[in-house]
Amino acid sequence: MAATRYRRFLKLCEEWPVEETKRHRDLGSFLRQRVAQAFREGENTQIADPETCDRMYESLVRIHTNYYKNKYPRLKDTSFTGVTVEDCKMILATDILKQMEDMKKGTWKKLREKFSAKKPEEDLK
Repeated sequence: MAATRYRRFLKLCEEWPVEETKRHRDLGSFLRQRVAQAFREGENTQIADPETCDRMYESLVRIHTNYYKNKYPRLKDTSFTGVTVEDCKMILATDILKQMEDMKKGTWKKLREKFSAKKPEEDLK
């Protein structure tokens, strides 16, 4: 029975898209990592709680197939702020978040990073 569960999760991972704009921060990447951890021995993995495993799978399928989005359609594709889905995707892109982090740095920190031979992460050690 574990082999069937493993194959179902693998199929779900194959179907789940990976957002390139959110490198290593999207749900598809996280799902792949968790499946790899949970099924370390592949089809031979012993599942401690099969009911919980099945519930997780069904929940992920509902998310993947937009079950609730289709069940409860929205009148508009914006939030209360008026921001569209495309705007949200752009704002949450890894490159934009990195630019925003760089903008938050103070002048002294920018100069120290620019002229320092060590990386800032090494200063924290």
